[in-house]
Amino acid sequence: MIKTSGSRSTEMPFSSRRSAGGWAQSLLPTTKSTAKQPRKSRRRTTTAFVDFFISNFFRIGLCLTLLFFLFIIFRSTAVPKPLLFRSSTLRARSARSRKPMLHKFPNDTTLSASVDITTKDLYDKIQFLDEDGGPWKQGWRVSYKGNEWDEEKLKVFVVPHSHNDPGWKLTVEEYYDRQSRHILDTIVETLSKDNRRKFIWEEMSYLERWWRDASSSKRQSFINLVQNGQLEIVGGGWVMNDEANSHYFAIIEQITEGNLWLNETVGVIPRNSWSIDPFGYSSTMAYLLRRMGFENMLIQRTHYEMKKELARHKNLEYVWRQSWDTEETTDIFVHMMPFYSYDIPHTCGPEPAVCCQFDFARMRGFVYERCPWGEHPVETAQENVKERALKLLDQYRKKSVLYRTNTLLVPLGDDFRYISIDEAEAQFRNYQMLFDYINSDPSLNAEAKFGTLDDYFRTLRDEADRINYSLNSEIGSGEIGGFPSLSGDFFTYADRNQDYWSGYYVSRPFFKAVDRVLEQTLRGAEMMMAFLLGHCQRVLCEKLPTSFAYKLVSARRNLALFQHHDGVTGTAKDHVVEDYGTRMHMALQDLQIFMSKAFEVLLGIRHERNDQNPANFEPAQTRSRYDAQPINRAISAHEGTVQAVVLFNPLEQTRNEVVMVVVERPDVTVLDSNWTCVKSQISPELRHDRKSIFTGRHRLYWRSAVPAMGLQTYYIANGFVGCEKAKPASLRLSSPSKLLSCPHHYSCSNLESDTVEISNHHQVLTFNVSHGLLQKISHKNVQLNIVGEEISMYSSTESGAYLFKPNGDAEPITQAGGEMVISEGHLVQEVFSYPNTAWEKAPISHSTRIYNGESSIQEFVIEKEYHVELIGNEFDNKELIARYKTDVDNQRIFYSDLNGFQMSRRETYDKIPVQGNYYPMPSLAFMQGSNGERFSVHTRQSLGVASLKNGWLEIMLDRRLVRDDGRGLGQGVMDNHPMNVVFHILVESNISSTANPILNPHPFSPSLLSHLVGAHLNYPMHVFIAKTPESISMQPPPRSFSPLATSLPCDLHIVGFKVPQPHKYTQQPIGEPKFALILQRRRWDSSYCRKGRSQCSSIADEPVNLFDMFKEIAVLSAKATSINLLHEEIDMLGYSEQFGVGAQEGHVFIPPMEIQAYKLRLQPREHNTF
Repeated sequence: MIKTSGSRSTEMPFSSRRSAGGWAQSLLPTTKSTAKQPRKSRRRTTTAFVDFFISNFFRIGLCLTLLFFLFIIFRSTAVPKPLLFRSSTLRARSARSRKPMLHKFPNDTTLSASVDITTKDLYDKIQFLDEDGGPWKQGWRVSYKGNEWDEEKLKVFVVPHSHNDPGWKLTVEEYYDRQSRHILDTIVETLSKDNRRKFIWEEMSYLERWWRDASSSKRQSFINLVQNGQLEIVGGGWVMNDEANSHYFAIIEQITEGNLWLNETVGVIPRNSWSIDPFGYSSTMAYLLRRMGFENMLIQRTHYEMKKELARHKNLEYVWRQSWDTEETTDIFVHMMPFYSYDIPHTCGPEPAVCCQFDFARMRGFVYERCPWGEHPVETAQENVKERALKLLDQYRKKSVLYRTNTLLVPLGDDFRYISIDEAEAQFRNYQMLFDYINSDPSLNAEAKFGTLDDYFRTLRDEADRINYSLNSEIGSGEIGGFPSLSGDFFTYADRNQDYWSGYYVSRPFFKAVDRVLEQTLRGAEMMMAFLLGHCQRVLCEKLPTSFAYKLVSARRNLALFQHHDGVTGTAKDHVVEDYGTRMHMALQDLQIFMSKAFEVLLGIRHERNDQNPANFEPAQTRSRYDAQPINRAISAHEGTVQAVVLFNPLEQTRNEVVMVVVERPDVTVLDSNWTCVKSQISPELRHDRKSIFTGRHRLYWRSAVPAMGLQTYYIANGFVGCEKAKPASLRLSSPSKLLSCPHHYSCSNLESDTVEISNHHQVLTFNVSHGLLQKISHKNVQLNIVGEEISMYSSTESGAYLFKPNGDAEPITQAGGEMVISEGHLVQEVFSYPNTAWEKAPISHSTRIYNGESSIQEFVIEKEYHVELIGNEFDNKELIARYKTDVDNQRIFYSDLNGFQMSRRETYDKIPVQGNYYPMPSLAFMQGSNGERFSVHTRQSLGVASLKNGWLEIMLDRRLVRDDGRGLGQGVMDNHPMNVVFHILVESNISSTANPILNPHPFSPSLLSHLVGAHLNYPMHVFIAKTPESISMQPPPRSFSPLATSLPCDLHIVGFKVPQPHKYTQQPIGEPKFALILQRRRWDSSYCRKGRSQCSSIADEPVNLFDMFKEIAVLSAKATSINLLHEEIDMLGYSEQFGVGAQEGHVFIPPMEIQAYKLRLQPREHNTF
């Protein structure tokens, strides 16, 4: 995204000392590619320490033996364990002797990491005054003494790069055709001319596209450049993903897809991450990268005041540690860029007016904007090289003093740069002349060269091994010495003034919802393919899954593409959004067709097991086009017919819940797979139309039971003798406008009181009738909770796709006199409200539902469904929110999730504006009072959340903005679509002592019940309906599929069960593992009651046996691997020492919060007749 916008010689690495004067005496390693040989970390050691250890070896051994003996005594007498000395955990990436897996990891949410810096500490300390710093406007006038490089010369790595957005102002294909393919051609040609030239590339979506078009000679030249270290692939994901809205499942998918393709095609595995353009950074990303074998990260877009504070203390490079990691196993080294942008004016040093003079693509004759500061670049020649080189070196030195080491990184690039040979030659030619001058003068104490990111990080690590840069009392890390440790995340981003980038948390929420539907559908389809092939023992039954392989890979890539930081963020131009939406729509259709056929095979309906005949089932919800709301397909239910409904449960536990399909007529019966009667309920289908709220169709509910990751069949019959028909709900109506009339088949009464209640076995909900809003929640065994629901709007003339800049507080939009329908049945009770507003057609209507679930998870949930239509000019520059005003004494502290993986503590600050106190909410936010009372809201799509006053939690639902906010998009956000936003609200009270959120600065974890509620919302039941009804006289055999031997523990989640390379399945050697299983153990707050545990067999406090996981599939072998499925040398991944120990025997124990991946060899069990 647009922001602000030599001679050949044999290359030798830098010399490490000032006096060396040239390349020859360098201590650096060679630049040959070693991507498949991951680097072991080095430990901080000194000769003095080694001598001391050798001379005192026996004394040390005796002391350690005594300490161990005392430890055993203390442990046996239940004395609390002392805090471990930090060096005992300095073992990440070092070889360790493996021990039997005996130790258990407690699910203790009170434990937190010890670090030097937290982002909360930074927010508490910074005053956010936005003071003018002079040439570096967001910093200060940087100076240096001149002797900083006397002992260790300045080593400058200039890293050429080109940032290629896979969609933004143009579609990914338009960008490829007009720019990216030319850039890759240019890179290959210009780097091949001179081995001193370097380059880095990030986006595999473009590289894969170029690879298809490139000649064999170009491909080989590219591989040669990678192998000789001139060209480094950084990150290697399909895209450079957003970190606020993307779910961790999708992040894993997009990185894995890119990394697998790269390793298969080019033969390298990235180890350095390059993330210069996402609008804020999540600690989840750091964790995932660490567990994928990455060693280093680079980030750019963090709050300018945080950059300034970190720079003042030389903390821009640090070790990022997860807040829950007490063992230092998640540490990853991070370089934060210090200035406003990643373009050339903001990367060589603190003075952009000077740095711009060294962007030689801005010279006359090129297409780029000239320098806005008035001084422009000129060609370097012998006459001016000294003056130009010293001017550039001055910037390098000033930038260097912001960091601890004398190894300096200087990116050299911008959006879609190096598009032509002339442009690339201008940069390489001029810089090489400047480097030659700097390197030729020993008195300058500096050396400069082109480099890759790997060159920089390896040199920095070598310097940190030789020189101790640690501060006194600094905790640091065993991962790399000399740098502080940090925990927390970097939201919400501000690039200048009070311009906070919190608007993109909500922009284009329709497509944020489609993203999640595609995610959970892809996950389900991957499972189906794995089950089909796992049960298969003949070539014949491989035809269906393998014929779908290319469409499955395409669906992965379309999901991956949308994770781009201008995709899921909603910050692309309209026609680009259409392209993203169309790709996701096509992927959804392909996946659903495959799932339907897979269901038929697994249920024994489809016997030929090939892809020729059309599917007999179709999804209960269908979309007519990419931008259309899903529509419920109605079952006709004619007299004397029966229609099959297949339910797929993608979760790891047996699922007992009320499900729904739409029927054309109410006189129907529900039968299970054995044709046993099932009690059911019908309620009228409602819609967002004040003059015609009742559609004339009916919602049919029944209580289902579906095995873990399995299938169950039900039947909707009309005319089945011996079964009670679906029981109609009773209705109560409030219609001041007199527009509502009682629908046929239902009994109705009028609402006369000011309030109305609905209830189940667990809770009572009270509503204000005149406004149709929730007023309070009463738990039958707990206290009353005030929950004042409010629907409001912010107004703004400055908000845009990226920025949220409201004009004051949000104003309520509901008025007295709306329509209200209360539907009450034995399974579901619902309050539907079409509010009265100042507009003829309200921009919102909403339903509140509670379920009678017989101790199921649903019973504890309040389901809120908002139908939003922010369409029409009357809603220009409006941002719609739902606000819950509760009696929870949270003191404006709340918790929101990071990528659906972990929680982050949020605190509302008066010193920053409203927009800066908004945070991403990919799936969950909750408040907790000092008494332990919790109010949680789960969402099935990413949105924005805040707690602006005590007890308040507000969530933005949609935004419609006319103007561009000056961040390069060149348009507002006006392409709103009708959509549904679904929340699951949970009110809990703790049953044991818990930490006070006001006093505790660390993130809290959801309860076990809350985790399960979130899983049910984000991984809903897949419902498929037979296309044609059958005669009721034709009873089919029972049809179900139960793949797991038993339900998994309820804190254990299967992130994915898949065939990583389905297109190569039949070509892979027989003994090679062809399946992958990715598991995560959730961390939960044990101070909250484990309600709903009737659906959970256990918690994961014992090892899980992979060999016994499946009922009809034998696991022949299990091998631990990285999350991206590429590293089997697991020491480099940083896990605790138990990871991989028991995998060969199938015994897996996962500590809380961890994600672990395994490669499996599977075959059907002998008695399997599939």
